[in-house]
Amino acid sequence: MKLKDLILRSSLFASGVLLLFSCNQENPEKIVALSSNRPAEEKRPNPFPFYKNISIRPGLNFEVLSWGKGKDSVGGYLVLMSDSVKNDYKSLSVERKGIITDVWNMDMDNDGNPELYIELLSKKNVLDLNVYEYSRNGFQKINFPPLSSSMKKYYAGNDKFQIKDGVLFRTFPAVNPADTTKKPGAAMKTLRYKLNGSSFSVEEVKEKP
Repeated sequence: MKLKDLILRSSLFASGVLLLFSCNQENPEKIVALSSNRPAEEKRPNPFPFYKNISIRPGLNFEVLSWGKGKDSVGGYLVLMSDSVKNDYKSLSVERKGIITDVWNMDMDNDGNPELYIELLSKKNVLDLNVYEYSRNGFQKINFPPLSSSMKKYYAGNDKFQIKDGVLFRTFPAVNPADTTKKPGAAMKTLRYKLNGSSFSVEEVKEKP
C-alpha cells in the first residue's frame, strides 16, 4: 500500500471518530436520578384482630389468633400447638361469637396437662370463657359453667375474671333483682371455680361481715 493511500485512510478514520464524538456531545445520554421521595407503601390491614403466643415450656408453645370480616364479634379463631422437642404440631379451628380479649394458660387440676382459657366479650359488657385442655395428643373442650338461675338475678354484666394463687375467680357488681333498670350497686358478687378432671365446680365467695 502506498504511503499516500495509508495517510488518506488514517485521516478518514480520524474524521469518523471525531464526527461520532460530536454527535454524542450534541445528544448526551440522560441520567435520571432515582427519587428518594417514594410514596410510602400502603399498610395492609391486620387480618388477625387478636394474636397471642403462650410458652408452656421450652419447645412447647400455643398460639391463638382470631379472624373475621365485617362484624368484629363474628368469625373464628385458631389455636396452634407447636412442640419442637417432640416434632409434634396440632391445630384447632373454632367458630366464635364474641371478641377475644385475652388468653392465658393454667393447670387447675394439677394433672400436668395445660389448659387454655380464651376470654371472649360475647356482648357489650358480658364475658365468657372457652376452655381447652391439651391432653391425649389433642384438644379436649371443657365446658365452662353458665351462671346459675339464682345468680343471674344479680347479674348485669361488667364482670371480670381474675387468677389468684392458681385459682380462677369471677367478680361482678350486683344489681337489685327488684330494680328493673338493672343498675349495678356497690356490692360485688364473687365466684370461685375449681376444675376436677373435665368439669368445673363453682361456689360463691361470701364477704366477711
